[in-house]
Amino acid sequence: MNMEERSAADMPEKKKSQWKKHVWALTKLVTAVLIFSFVIKGFLFTNYIVYGQSMMPTINDGERIIVNKIGYEVDQPNRFDLIIFHATEDSDYIKRVIGLPGDELYYEDDILYINGEAQEEDFLDSYKEEHDNGLFTEDFTLEEMTGETEVPEGHVFVLGDNRQNSIDSRHIGFVEAEKIVGKANAAFWPPKNIRFLS
Repeated sequence: MNMEERSAADMPEKKKSQWKKHVWALTKLVTAVLIFSFVIKGFLFTNYIVYGQSMMPTINDGERIIVNKIGYEVDQPNRFDLIIFHATEDSDYIKRVIGLPGDELYYEDDILYINGEAQEEDFLDSYKEEHDNGLFTEDFTLEEMTGETEVPEGHVFVLGDNRQNSIDSRHIGFVEAEKIVGKANAAFWPPKNIRFLS
């Protein structure tokens, strides 16, 4: 057998070997992607379906949102963050952080006051324009609602953006930090409503 005949005979074996290498590389890649996706979904991010109207117009009934689960492991919630928390053993709520530990707060004439200073709540502007039945957020003090003059350490005070139709800290009291699942980052379903949340 001359050199040319030997090269031709070896070709099918070389192709098989290359094909096996490509399949093995592809299998490793797919496995790595699946493991990475599981880790991301299970430990860093998760998704929720929002039920009810308590966060309208920011988030509508039936929208799906992405929640960052790791952020509060390394940092504390900020004022006006949208958070998911365990409200009961069976249900999680999404609300907006209004009061942080040490805050004294109250509402008067539809204005939020924290530690004596008026706060802007731009996220409510569009809803307030549609609302013409008196105050959008009824007057209250923290002490009237919770019996406390300030938000305790390790807790936050939360409200729904739809102040007329929300079960929140005015009804359930403060939310313990350890019950917070994470921060709502984005809405992704339905596709026409994809957006970052703030």
